[in-house]
Amino acid sequence: MPPVDQFSALADQTRCRVIELLHQRPMPVHELTAAFDISRPAISRHLRVLKEARLVKEEKKGRENVYALQRPRLKPMLQWLERHESKAEVVMAKKVKVKAVAPVLVAAPVRKVAEQRVVPVKPVAPQLQLDLF
Repeated sequence: MPPVDQFSALADQTRCRVIELLHQRPMPVHELTAAFDISRPAISRHLRVLKEARLVKEEKKGRENVYALQRPRLKPMLQWLERHESKAEVVMAKKVKVKAVAPVLVAAPVRKVAEQRVVPVKPVAPQLQLDLF
């Protein structure tokens, strides 16, 4: 079964960057926020998505919430990608046969497309009707 939740969580640049930062070491929210030009509540929302995908875990240390990367949760994603990588190699081997046909296709005569006349469309100003009374 593909790890859809994890891939969905990583479909955002900010969340990918959070994962990169947490790869170095666990960090509290305020340190993560300092690395971005977005608000702390926005970072918290991104962390919630990562937490729901079980890619990070939250630990309360005093008054701070410290987030840590769950490295073992990345392994199923990597295995899934590797499994499809081997299938991609099979597809690439089949494309080699297509490359043998490609010179024949390239040598085929090219028909010229008749010149088309493009008529510009005039922008129409919207007409406003104000009913004041």
